[in-house]
Amino acid sequence: MTTAVAPESSNPQPERRPNPVGWVVMVVAGGILALLALAPLAGGGLLVWADATQKDGDGFFSTPDGRLETTAYAITSDEIDLGADPTRDSTGVDLGDFVTLRLEVEGTSETPAFVGIGPESDVSRYLGGVGTATVEDISFDPFAVSYRYSEGAAPKGAPGSEDFWVASAEGSGPQRLEWEPEVGNWSVVVMNANGDPGVSVDAALAAKSPWVLRVGVGLIVGGAFGLLVGAVLLVVGVVGLARGSHIDLAGPHPGDAPVRIEGRLDEPVSRWLWLVKWILLIPHLVVLVVLWLAFAVVSFIAFFAILFTARYPRSLFGFNLGVLRWTWRVTYYGYSALGTDDYPPFTLGEVPGYPATLTVAYPERLSRGLVLVKWWLLAIPHYLVLALIGGTVGAGVSGGDWQVPFGGLLPLLVLVVAVSLLFTGTYPAGLFDLVMGLNRWVYRVIAYVALMRDEYPPFRLDQGATEPDVPGTATASGSARPAGTNPGA
Repeated sequence: MTTAVAPESSNPQPERRPNPVGWVVMVVAGGILALLALAPLAGGGLLVWADATQKDGDGFFSTPDGRLETTAYAITSDEIDLGADPTRDSTGVDLGDFVTLRLEVEGTSETPAFVGIGPESDVSRYLGGVGTATVEDISFDPFAVSYRYSEGAAPKGAPGSEDFWVASAEGSGPQRLEWEPEVGNWSVVVMNANGDPGVSVDAALAAKSPWVLRVGVGLIVGGAFGLLVGAVLLVVGVVGLARGSHIDLAGPHPGDAPVRIEGRLDEPVSRWLWLVKWILLIPHLVVLVVLWLAFAVVSFIAFFAILFTARYPRSLFGFNLGVLRWTWRVTYYGYSALGTDDYPPFTLGEVPGYPATLTVAYPERLSRGLVLVKWWLLAIPHYLVLALIGGTVGAGVSGGDWQVPFGGLLPLLVLVVAVSLLFTGTYPAGLFDLVMGLNRWVYRVIAYVALMRDEYPPFRLDQGATEPDVPGTATASGSARPAGTNPGA
């Protein structure tokens, strides 16, 4: 008796690839959250710095001294509205718990000066029909004041004889008053103590608040928490995207460079499309802002991974490689080369057949020592070169007030290419080779400072569409392999 064996299915189910939408959402959400967290971090740091370094001995932040001067009888402020009338206020808010104000004035003549703060209604009654100069606007750099003048007679009495002032000071020499604000409508008045016309004082305003440090620390804590959550979302999303993109992390073949940047001139290139590519690239640029933020976070994490394990985590390496590939395709289509009119795809993975390709061979091990000095010390000579290739420097005349901007070499060459395309419809072959060489230099340095390879970028302009084979190039493990060696031997 035989047992029937069910035949194997001739139509196996295809392997289902994970849906990347969730990972994309995590990367975008993490990137946006991390970007938003930078604002409170910066604001909190600025407040903490100001609290530590910008206060005087009494804890006040002060404006520079400025001259207030008029031929009128009094200098007044516009109405200072701090809310409801204090006799009817039911909020229970004490503004004095938040800030203390200080006014300092010093008369520029021998006449004693007066400065006071009082309810706006009482000040208006006292100065009704009096010639005044109301401050409308003050700027501090340089110091300048604009006034609104009202003609009138002399006040009926000296300002110090009035009893409605909530804070006042008068006399010769420097005068200072401190006031804890209250809800209500207030006015500030500066006069000669005897009520005579022709007021001239040097004045400064200062403020003190215990909340500067408290708010600064709170912003830093909140920003750091937001940045941490954003970084976690970024990293988790990055790892998921890298695994789902099937990014090739193979090492180089004998004679291959560890970083390969290639581009095929996709002729004929449109005469006019370059005029609107900046519009067409906006969706890519929005995505790349988030991806490069993630690239920075991933590189930061990779720094510690390499420092402690001498290895670059494969999933993180794959993501950063994908960002570089995406960026190279976009810039090759755009204004780093104008080498193709084929719109770049939205993907981190390799795109077979696309005219721009980039590969960084995955290193099995990296130097723990080099990771400490690559980006801030060893790469300095290359930064100077990159400033000439893609940056902007200025040239000016000593002692003059003008500068002549000088664009980087790569933008200038691409501008020449654009003009040539517009008027002749051709891409100068010699310029294409040079443009490729300059781009190749840029991406080699990026891969180096992003800790993806240990090989120091060569000071060599390798022109042309394809990466030249370099005898003795390092292998994926970081050791040199002589040209012609069989990798499988």
